[in-house]
Amino acid sequence: MQSIKDSGIKEIENTFKSLREELEEALYSYWNTAAQVLDKSGINVIPPGPEYISIERNFFSALFLYSYFRAGIQKPRRIMYATANQCLRGMVTGCDNILDNEYKITLDTDLPQQAAKFRSILDIMVSDRVLFSILHKEHKAGNLTTDQVLTAAYDSLRTLAKSGAQEASEECGYKEILNPEIILNSIHHYKTGLLFQSPWALPDIIEKKDLMDASGIRNALYQIGIGCQILDDMVDLPMDIRMKRHNYVASLILRGENLNERAVFEVKLSGGIKYEQNSDFLLEFPDARRIAATIALNYLNKGTRMLFDKAHYFMVNASISFISGRIGADRYLFDIERETN
Repeated sequence: MQSIKDSGIKEIENTFKSLREELEEALYSYWNTAAQVLDKSGINVIPPGPEYISIERNFFSALFLYSYFRAGIQKPRRIMYATANQCLRGMVTGCDNILDNEYKITLDTDLPQQAAKFRSILDIMVSDRVLFSILHKEHKAGNLTTDQVLTAAYDSLRTLAKSGAQEASEECGYKEILNPEIILNSIHHYKTGLLFQSPWALPDIIEKKDLMDASGIRNALYQIGIGCQILDDMVDLPMDIRMKRHNYVASLILRGENLNERAVFEVKLSGGIKYEQNSDFLLEFPDARRIAATIALNYLNKGTRMLFDKAHYFMVNASISFISGRIGADRYLFDIERETN
């Protein structure tokens, strides 16, 4: 990622330096509170290493924090919301781990590495209690009313439940591969679009009177979320087909205009997809790949340009490159023209 120093704009450098410090404070607040929650439980939280606060590990958390900055939310509240987002992240990651039978660490403990399911369950339970602890602390300080605490606690779950309900609907598998537009508007809308807006559940409640119109910022996060999901679909195509999950790229192939690609796909479907997730399966469908890649980049470009202040537009391409690389979809974008700042 292009360094802020290279931009030559002192104001930008100072802005991002401050936001990095805020994110670090929020992450350690989550970790310290989690350690208090588990104190005397027989389960010990392992002190985090430098990677815990790295931008590579917390890129989306940084984007959400930046969205609060763009909306004019004051620093103490930004830190509180960023801490709350780490709680939501712990809940979402824990659920994803259980559904996908894997373990991505949110909170590292001395539990056996093989105990993946219980570690995920613990992440969910601890994150929920850390969130309540954060809200209770603000209430004791006189910054939140009892009604605000309860409403924030309820809405933080409701905002995740919309995405979770969509995930639940796919556990039994789909009955048919839907049209691409239906997948975007009726599946990915809930699965990821609204999920990327969930960090605004608390600010929408707590900042009501003082908050500027943040609808454009929420829309920016929605666009970024949809772009990320399409890139995910490109990477997860073989796995999603095997597990009968809705996949935008599969729909482009089966419902698209390239009859040859459709025929090849139907043959492979009838024979059972045996490709691994990191295979080059998608490269066998170049038209669908190019369409999906172009649409994904358009969403990401639109979203990041809406999110970043014009003075920070150097972050647009840097963010898109980081996101595509992090998801693992960059290998599918080699012939796609990108907009430049």
